[in-house]
Amino acid sequence: MGLKADSLNDPGDLPHLKNLPHTRNSENQEEVKMARKVFIFDTTLRDGEQVPGASLNAAEKMEIARQLAKLNVDVIEAGNPISSLEDFESVSSIAQEIKGPVICALARCIEADVDRAAEAVKDCEKPMVHVYIGVSGIHMKGQLRKTPEEVMKMAVSSVQQAKSMCHEVEFSPMDSARADRGYLYEVIEATIEAGATVINIPDTVGYAIPEQFGQLIRDIRQNVPNIGVGARHAVPVRLSVHCHDDLGMATSNSLAAVKAGATQIECCINGMGERAGNTALEEVVMAIKTRGDYLDAYTDIRTQELISTSRLVSRLTGFPVPPNKAIVGTNAFAHSSGVHQDGVLKERTTYEIMNPQDVGVQASEIILTARSGRHALQHRLSELGYELSGDQLDRTYERFLNVADKKKQVFDEDLAAIVEDELPSVPQTFSLDYIQVSSGTRFVPTATIGLRKGDEVIQEAAYGDGPVDAAYKAIDKITGVKVELADYSLNAATKGKDAMGEVLVRIRDDGRTIIGRGASTDIIEASAKAYVNAINKMLHGK
Repeated sequence: MGLKADSLNDPGDLPHLKNLPHTRNSENQEEVKMARKVFIFDTTLRDGEQVPGASLNAAEKMEIARQLAKLNVDVIEAGNPISSLEDFESVSSIAQEIKGPVICALARCIEADVDRAAEAVKDCEKPMVHVYIGVSGIHMKGQLRKTPEEVMKMAVSSVQQAKSMCHEVEFSPMDSARADRGYLYEVIEATIEAGATVINIPDTVGYAIPEQFGQLIRDIRQNVPNIGVGARHAVPVRLSVHCHDDLGMATSNSLAAVKAGATQIECCINGMGERAGNTALEEVVMAIKTRGDYLDAYTDIRTQELISTSRLVSRLTGFPVPPNKAIVGTNAFAHSSGVHQDGVLKERTTYEIMNPQDVGVQASEIILTARSGRHALQHRLSELGYELSGDQLDRTYERFLNVADKKKQVFDEDLAAIVEDELPSVPQTFSLDYIQVSSGTRFVPTATIGLRKGDEVIQEAAYGDGPVDAAYKAIDKITGVKVELADYSLNAATKGKDAMGEVLVRIRDDGRTIIGRGASTDIIEASAKAYVNAINKMLHGK
């Protein structure tokens, strides 16, 4: 059964797994359909800062604003100037310094709020005032304690007031997802007539389902005469959405809205925001970039700045990004399953639908764990400069699995220690077969050692000043050699409680100094291996 390569109506279709241009040919190749630009309205500095504990000072807000400009967002909602003098000054400073994006100030549909917002952005290159009021029955009756007529009057009056001081005015009928449809249409139509250039439809409490929210956008476009197709405006009114993540569907709802005709998404870096957060900017941007074929849309975001922006916001707010966070989490382009690693190493697009460089990640990461296969291990060893034969790889892989069973992740330093431990440069007269030690503050340290020589395993026991000394005396009994231990050092090959211990010893024999190395997650075992390694080198040199 064949699959149609241009079946763009299938959400699971991923043609060519590459960035599509902003135009694409129709099936008959005769007409060209232009993709729609989706404006990105970032509200990290306003809604994102409403997260408890995420308060930012003026300098931190400016640093984020500069990075958002570098990211090339279309609009930066810098704050709510009426809320405090500090917020007013912060919005005003951002409005004066930041060039490129529109700088927006938020205001309730209250005269003093609107005046303060307009004042804050008056010196801006591209100013905007954003006014909002609740339009659902729950909000009008339960919070505002006003009639629908009173709310309508406040909305229209505030838009007119903002318009008299600022050309760009956005109006948000708050809690649109739970509002009466007929009343919502009337409010939208009236505020557009009053001068609104952007109508933002908020799912304020994250109540909507994607299919429902997409239909809401279609219904608005069909039922509001001055916003839909054919509306008579010198500049088309932009239809925006602002979704919250209370049910985990903010990104899905935003994309459903785009598919239905919305041309702006309000969002936050790392999905920050009130309660469960807002639509994550990085998610919708990369969804549109990756699935622009299905959505017929694009953004002007410089996606290579996404990781830098995410980390900056995380650092300044003190909210870490979960490792499994889409797009910007540390595991977003990391692979630990052996099957996945094998596929990615052979052909990246088998398990990656995005190029990591597109979001600012240098490369995909192969995480070596007990689930990794030989292919992944061999690949990483090759990158580290180790080219192993089949037998050497088998022995190294067996040791790797032994270490990986004890650790969550095997690092490059572990691999170097394993290779140097498993692939000695001289013949192995003796090799450690097993070790058992007993030690404590009230016990004499003892060690039982089994060394393999050819096909024979020789066992001896000894006691000493500590477990390492006891082990070395038992090894001396087996090998029959007497050497001077000139130096002993122990270092952790990696960080953490489960780090590989790497032991280096120097022994002296007939004036020669010989170095031995050993590595293990057990430092006594590492110590024994290092001592045996040095003895083998000594015997080989005679």
